[in-house]
Amino acid sequence: MAHTERTIAVPPDQVFAVLADGWTYADWVVGTTHIRDVDADWPAPGAKIHHKVGPWPVSLHDETVVLKADPPDRLVLRPRIRPFGELTVVFRLAPSGRDGTRVVLEEDIAKGPLRWVRNKLNDLLMHGRNKETLRRLADIAEHRPARRTGDEHQDSAGMARHA
Repeated sequence: MAHTERTIAVPPDQVFAVLADGWTYADWVVGTTHIRDVDADWPAPGAKIHHKVGPWPVSLHDETVVLKADPPDRLVLRPRIRPFGELTVVFRLAPSGRDGTRVVLEEDIAKGPLRWVRNKLNDLLMHGRNKETLRRLADIAEHRPARRTGDEHQDSAGMARHA
């Protein structure tokens, strides 16, 4: 199993908001190249993201399914890259400091031929991939505009200001 951690400089609800936006999945998941569709109830258990994995022209059409969702603390996914196999990916989010989030990402091969290559080298490769995934997730979460609360108005430049 590959275990990767990173502290992101926004609260857990802001990190989870990125995880909950299925259309951003290809922006932060290394190896996913295109989102074809996202179920309307993503990230509810059973909801799917339909995506392409790998470079053209050998990219595969497949999906990622939500196994469990406990916003803003935990998300468990089952990415499928058939015929090679399926993974189990767990995101655990916890407050860190005043406004940060400690994200723990654990990934393991759940089923399929990829299980035959499960070893320390494979875990190291997955860890490197997941380190980049968390870096991308942090970039999006830290630079995405915060949600408006309803007591804000936009000025002429489109910037939010409190009423």
